[in-house]
Amino acid sequence: MDTSNRFAQFAPAIQALELDRINAPSDIPASFLLGQEKKLTSHYIPFDSVNPSARLVLVGITPGFTQWKNAMREAQRQLRAGASADVAHRAAKQTGAFSGEMRPKLIGLLDHIGLHQWLGLTSCSALFHSASHLVQTTSILRDPVFITGAKKPNYNGTPNMIRSDFLRAQIEAGFAKEAQALEKAVFVPLGSKVSEGLDWLVQRGVIPADRILHGLPHPSGANAERIAYFLGRKDRLALSAKTNAARLDRINRDLKESVANLRRPQS
Repeated sequence: MDTSNRFAQFAPAIQALELDRINAPSDIPASFLLGQEKKLTSHYIPFDSVNPSARLVLVGITPGFTQWKNAMREAQRQLRAGASADVAHRAAKQTGAFSGEMRPKLIGLLDHIGLHQWLGLTSCSALFHSASHLVQTTSILRDPVFITGAKKPNYNGTPNMIRSDFLRAQIEAGFAKEAQALEKAVFVPLGSKVSEGLDWLVQRGVIPADRILHGLPHPSGANAERIAYFLGRKDRLALSAKTNAARLDRINRDLKESVANLRRPQS
């Protein structure tokens, strides 16, 4: 699968999209289908640009349907307004990446461990606006993977991406090549499944282990309690039994220490 910059190839189909009629992954036109294996499907999203000057790489598991639709809407808006393919592509990625309710949670977590200070920013919110040159937003499965017929169709790590030939091939053709172009960047995996995938790439010599900051809680609604405790917004005594406070304390401490020891990026 060619996962280089494919935006120009898909631009006509993006302009023709009737986005208000696309309410679920199953509604996505076949023209965006990249591959399928049993119930797993992969669809194009304009997230394939690489920012070689990035100092921070935010790595999700795969874009969800909300991100797909937001990115396509912005790309369509730009193209219909006469923007160049390059401008439309970059705007779509900046708008769609980690969009929705996930983004403010992510910003809060990044600021909490001190990454804004390391980057010389007031807040990591600037990474999605004026300081976008410092960040590469991506996913280990760069194009959205959906599960046909599932109540929650966004892929969440099952089946295991490393044990699936279909998913592993996408990592190798997409994210692995992207990571090799980001020689000076620090990688932040979002979620344990992404961490496992990055460790697999470490074993293959794609990413040095010392450039990965493991452990940040995933900024999803399902992690609300863990995030609240991690950020100091919920007392330990108020936690439910499903939240491991000692583990979160350790991760919190280790991440802050790792960030404090990072060499300041050169401008």
